[in-house]
Parts: sequence; structure tokens; C-alpha cells
Amino acid sequence: MASVKIQKKSTDTDMTPFVDIAFLILTFFIMATKFKPQEPVEAQIPSSVSSEELPENDAVMVLIDSTNRVFFSVLSEKDKTVPDQIITKVNELRSLNLTPAEIQNFRKTTAVGVPFSKLGALLDTDPMEQNAGAGQPGIPVLDSTDNQLQTWIRAAKEVYAGMGKGLKYLVKGDGAAKYPTIEAVISAFKKNDQMKFNLVTSLETAPPGSALDLLNRRLPVTDAK
Repeated sequence: MASVKIQKKSTDTDMTPFVDIAFLILTFFIMATKFKPQEPVEAQIPSSVSSEELPENDAVMVLIDSTNRVFFSVLSEKDKTVPDQIITKVNELRSLNLTPAEIQNFRKTTAVGVPFSKLGALLDTDPMEQNAGAGQPGIPVLDSTDNQLQTWIRAAKEVYAGMGKGLKYLVKGDGAAKYPTIEAVISAFKKNDQMKFNLVTSLETAPPGSALDLLNRRLPVTDAK
């Protein structure tokens, strides 16, 4: 009886489709990843327990560094016209005579930390050359008769009021900042009848067994007896 010969098949696998898929996934993550913008100065902020994330839209941030310099920045990822409207309003309120190019450059500026007398020169500088706040003396706030942060807050508030949208106010202060500067920043908010703002802190681990700890671990919360 003739023996049956079993046809041998190659065990080699064509990896080309897998390589293509891997590159497609890598390309997707590269294109979809949103990198954190560079901050003008580094601030050692206090820690707290909170489940609320830092907003990326419809917010303005006041940053105070360890040398008491004050910076102002606009957080608007979705509507890129908001920074244009805010700097235009500042230009009107202070009669700064900024050029259209300088106004447009504000959209690319990470944060402003100069008095109005030097704002045009800052916006006339390429954002890549502003060197994360180096050389910026900070927004003047200690002079009660000319607390220039008041104008920035007023401009942002009026722009968002005209748009019929809510605006969040964030304050991010270094732990080494002095009290007079902090008080002046708070005064700028008060002068604009803005009594509510959020303090930006670093995330601290929630106490074990607390409601926030159970929420983070997605465990049921029960009333203590």
C-alpha cells in the first residue's frame, strides 16, 4: 500500500502587516498626544488632596514665583481667538497702541510678566526666544494706585462676559512667595469684584479609607457608624 505524503507548510510568518500596524499606532499617539506647555517660571507649590483636574480651557492663571514675580496667562485650548480678544481689550483699556502683529503674537506667548510699558517689546519678540520668563521682572502689583494685574483680570472678565461663558480663575503661588505679593494679587481680584478663585496645588495622596481614596480606587463608600 502506497504511503501518503503529508505536504509540509512553511512556518515562517510575514511580519510586514504587524510592523505596519505598529507604526500606525505609534503615529496615532504622536499626533494625538498633547504636550504640556512650558511654564514661564518654576514654582514649588503646596500639596493638597483634590479630585478636580486643572482646566485646560476657559481659565486664566496668575503665577507667583519664589522671587515674587507675578505672571498672567490664558488657558484656552479650544478657542484660539480668546487670547486675541483679551489682549485687544487690554490694549484698549491702557491705550498701548500695540500693532496687529504684537496682538497676534500674544496667542503664542506662554505668560506675560512685564509692566505695560514693556509689553510691546515682549510681544515683538519671538515666543521661542522669550526663554520661559527669563528677563521678565513680573507684572507690577505692589503699587496700590497702579496694580496692573487688575487690568488683566478685568480684560479677561469682560471678554468672557461678552461671550456669555464662565471663566475660571487660577492662582499658582510658590511656597516661598512673600505675603505682600500674595495680598496684592488677591486685591486685584477684589477690585474686579471677583471673590472666588482656585489655588493650584500639587496632588497629595488621599488618606487611606477616606471617601476620596475609595473614589480613586473605585470602591463603594459606606457611612461610618
